[in-house]
Amino acid sequence: MPDLPRMSLPDALAQAARITQHQIGLALDGRTGPVPDAMRYAVVGGKALRAFLALETARLHDVDAVQAAAAIECIHAYSLVHDDLPCMDDDDLRRGQPTVHKRWDEATAVLAGDALQALAFELLGGLDCADTPKVNLIITLAQAAGVRGMVGGQAADIAAETANVPLTLDQIIALQAGKTGALISWAALVGPRIAGGDTAPLQRYGDCLGLAFQIADDVLDVTGDAAVVGKAVGKDSAAGKATFVSLLGLDGAKRRADDLVTQACDALSGYGHNADTLKDAARFVTARTH
Repeated sequence: MPDLPRMSLPDALAQAARITQHQIGLALDGRTGPVPDAMRYAVVGGKALRAFLALETARLHDVDAVQAAAAIECIHAYSLVHDDLPCMDDDDLRRGQPTVHKRWDEATAVLAGDALQALAFELLGGLDCADTPKVNLIITLAQAAGVRGMVGGQAADIAAETANVPLTLDQIIALQAGKTGALISWAALVGPRIAGGDTAPLQRYGDCLGLAFQIADDVLDVTGDAAVVGKAVGKDSAAGKATFVSLLGLDGAKRRADDLVTQACDALSGYGHNADTLKDAARFVTARTH
């Protein structure tokens, strides 16, 4: 494969954010009122990592994935809106701004999250590709977002807290593979799925990246500054919750995340220099401060 033009990771993340927010804005064009306004608000200010993964893996396979990138950001935003609700994590701050239920109210937050989830599949339906990969992306996103993935992981997390029984390391890994990892892995597979290519390298990359991302989140919950992180910190330790840090120690958790980043980068060896930005993204996951 010849070397393809590439941009720096900060530029690629910024571009992913602009592209997805533009696409979501187009989809909501003409819609006014609290719910559409809350939807637009919810997708602004994030890292757009999942959108970047969809766009970058599509670039590797010379296919278009703009609609898929917007779709995964809708799902991610919806999950955060609902996760912040009083019945879940009860957070007042997200991305340095008031959470949706604080900016509006709980009913608007629930409806905005519901509508963002529905919009994700509307956007995927408009993907410019053959029917077979389009249907595959729709089905796999539903699985990654549902009880097989994110929702199932979140439910397991809540059940563990309610039972007040700390999870083992293997249980946390399995839980986080759904709660956090499933959407990251889905985004990393957008390119090969649209192109009908080999998914194994990017499956390995996405799985390692997703777990490293969650470990880094656990580290930030201990070491981060809320003003920089953009959300409350220290909640897990205050609740006595089992995390990668509580089980591995701070240094051990950092080493595990670094090992996963190395594995993620190694999985991309077949792409040569064309995967350098994806490797930068893996390193960014553990170096980030928010």
